[in-house]
Amino acid sequence: MKSSKTPRGLRNLNPGNIRRSKTRYKGEKSDSTDAAFKQFESLEWGYRAIFMLLHTYRVRGYGDTIATMIARYAPPSENNTEAYISRLCRATDIPRDMPLDTLNPEQMIPIVCAISAVENGVDADVDVVTKGWELFMTA
Repeated sequence: MKSSKTPRGLRNLNPGNIRRSKTRYKGEKSDSTDAAFKQFESLEWGYRAIFMLLHTYRVRGYGDTIATMIARYAPPSENNTEAYISRLCRATDIPRDMPLDTLNPEQMIPIVCAISAVENGVDADVDVVTKGWELFMTA
């Protein structure tokens, strides 16, 4: 999985392409070699970080819908945010303005699978995403 043809997010075990910041996540490598993006010990920890970040958005009042979360997660200054939101809504059959329960795996696992697909250009392995969910709920 370390080939140069492997998408950057998967090489970094950071399938959400979460940027480096002062926020530290469980499973995050302290000796990251990527100047822009976080690196994780495994894909499961990388998926856990996405669940954690989206949950943090909701509980801190930054948004509780696909539209508001992705506007923050993938801002228009760096992304085609509207296209990103549309892809997630099509992939999950969740309306853009429907309030989400970030502790509901039936909603969040498909959303995180779709985020990974947008970020990396390949479908996520739902079993690995589910392991990330389990880490989110227990670690």
